[in-house]
Amino acid sequence: MGIKPVKRYHGRWNRKSGATILEVLIVLSIIALIAAVVGPRVIGYLGTAKSETADLQLNTLASAVQLFYVDTRRYPSEAEGLSVLLNRPAGDTAWNGPYMPTAEALVDPWGRDYLYEPPANDGSFSILSLGRDGAAGGSGEDADLSYCSATTGAPL
Repeated sequence: MGIKPVKRYHGRWNRKSGATILEVLIVLSIIALIAAVVGPRVIGYLGTAKSETADLQLNTLASAVQLFYVDTRRYPSEAEGLSVLLNRPAGDTAWNGPYMPTAEALVDPWGRDYLYEPPANDGSFSILSLGRDGAAGGSGEDADLSYCSATTGAPL
């Protein structure tokens, strides 16, 4: 017994040979409808994720400011800002930092530096991000996010 040769189909093209243009257009239309419904939801989740990330970073920065206070017995000045969490101030021997791992930790998810307001008369400091738009006010992803030690707990 020998090996039989494989027969190849040399038939003609007919209506059942492949997809018609109409079928392809219907499938593409369905895919476009799904993308139109799902796309905005995905974009919305990304915006929410950035806001939630900023909120977590605000709490981390506030903890670092509190650690700075524990070591130096003072809060950063307005001139020093949050950069003092990375670099030792001149002549400060009590500084035991860096209190943040990198300079990127001082930047919000939209690429702008967090704003620091030193303690006022009540002894509370504030850290804030102006959100996506970079302007005061707004809602949603444009809303301002802030940490105020007076509203979240007494300073150490």
